[in-house]
Amino acid sequence: MDGEETIGPTGADGVGPSGPATTGAPGGRVGAGKRRRVLRWGLGALALLLLPLLTVETALWFDYTGDPAPGTRTRHQDALWLGHAWVDGRKGEKDVEALAGRLRTTGIRDLYVHSGPLEHDGTLPDSACPRARWLIAAVHRELPGVRVQAWLGDKLATESPDGLRLERPATRAAILASTRRILAAGFEGAHFDLEPLHSGDRDYLALLDNLHTLTRAHDALLSVAAHQIDPLPAFHSLWGTTTGHPKWWSQRYFGQVARRVDQIAVMSYDTMQPLASLYGGYVAEQTSLALEVTPDTTHLLMGLPFYHENRVGHRARAETVPAAVRGVRLGLSRTDAGRARFGVALYVDFAATEADWRAYREDWAG
Repeated sequence: MDGEETIGPTGADGVGPSGPATTGAPGGRVGAGKRRRVLRWGLGALALLLLPLLTVETALWFDYTGDPAPGTRTRHQDALWLGHAWVDGRKGEKDVEALAGRLRTTGIRDLYVHSGPLEHDGTLPDSACPRARWLIAAVHRELPGVRVQAWLGDKLATESPDGLRLERPATRAAILASTRRILAAGFEGAHFDLEPLHSGDRDYLALLDNLHTLTRAHDALLSVAAHQIDPLPAFHSLWGTTTGHPKWWSQRYFGQVARRVDQIAVMSYDTMQPLASLYGGYVAEQTSLALEVTPDTTHLLMGLPFYHENRVGHRARAETVPAAVRGVRLGLSRTDAGRARFGVALYVDFAATEADWRAYREDWAG
């Protein structure tokens, strides 16, 4: 009711037009006292809920302080996600030449080219990537040493009835057959992005074991896009119980995935952080957590946000390339500054601005 309340013939403060109320005044004082007690209890409960969040955010801000160690820049093992236009006929020779001109002065070694999506049964449509062979040949001509991997993925039926089901052996077998097809087409690796993938999924681990056997036999790479790691122990379980979407992986599960692949790229964006300093601190923490459990034989990449949407979980003014790169360098400095198999992965080419590319070159690849 417009935020106003009256008690009998008087105002909310117990004062009528001729001074302090007499009729009904004691009841008004009792009501006001009860409201104050309820308000105090409510504020106390809110403080208890906000305290852990404020503690975490303060820690992230602190993680963003300090100076990166010398030498924490590109190892010339970075990656770039490319959209589907590169393999469906929309891109041509001029586009490859322009891309090559941009990438020659960077540390990009791998291109993850969207070549799917997979069908929900794990098969790959015949029409998925008709220009794959042309693209691979053109990249090898213009950018010797740069590898072209097929980016495959699909929505999983983990939080809705619709999607790909990894628990079905036939589906996993179909994914293997689809991978054989893209390797036969000349791709030098298979890059998988299956979401939402819940922490602890054993069927995914079994799939990776079989995929790695296949890619090794073809002298090709197996790489995956990975969920973020719990910022607090078991946070994915708490968040999943509350929202139905666990979002994070446990650090232990991240390590189990990392040991089964050649490359693992952390999707270190869409973090729900409101400020660049907090986002950068979050990336620093994610970098450290990932380094701690990724074996030296696996190439670890941290994702950079080359896009500018504003939606739930992502604020373009907070999740910037400069903040992400600084966070990556700080996490690398504190955990394993000399790590050889390490890089950043840029998501995604068709949404990138000149400012994104300039920040990547100057802050990381320069």
